[in-house]
Amino acid sequence: MTPLRAAAVVIASTRAAAGTYEDECGPAIAAWLYDHGFAVADAVIVPDGDAVGAAIGRALEARPAVLITSGGTGLSPDDATPEQTAPYLTRSLPGIVEAIRSAGAATIPTAVLSRGLAGTAGTTFVLNLPGSPGGVRDGLAVLSPLIHHICSQLEGTNDHR
Repeated sequence: MTPLRAAAVVIASTRAAAGTYEDECGPAIAAWLYDHGFAVADAVIVPDGDAVGAAIGRALEARPAVLITSGGTGLSPDDATPEQTAPYLTRSLPGIVEAIRSAGAATIPTAVLSRGLAGTAGTTFVLNLPGSPGGVRDGLAVLSPLIHHICSQLEGTNDHR
């Protein structure tokens, strides 16, 4: 049996980190990752802002194949996940977030306001998803046919499925 690739999930939510709101996005992302053959620990939940960057840095130290964040991609004053993610990215994959925004906008016009990033941090694929369960579902639906090819490319196996 092929060993599972490692994955990490970071949730940016000041309310969930404070315990005043139950995060639904982390479990949804973790379940999706598991269904796609990834081993993932429980999501790390941190308040919006600098704590997101610190959590991303800690997650990347373990060199997971995939790191997905949720939350902090909007226009609120404390939404800073893209700014906290950008310093870690070595390459950008704008087509992925463009496709996610487009898929979401088909039913929710405000999906185009998400400022999430996608790219690579070394051999880790990194993706910022919105903080809503619907935005997460839309993003993961776009990612489903791509994720194994992305990981194969980053591993250097050039698996052209």
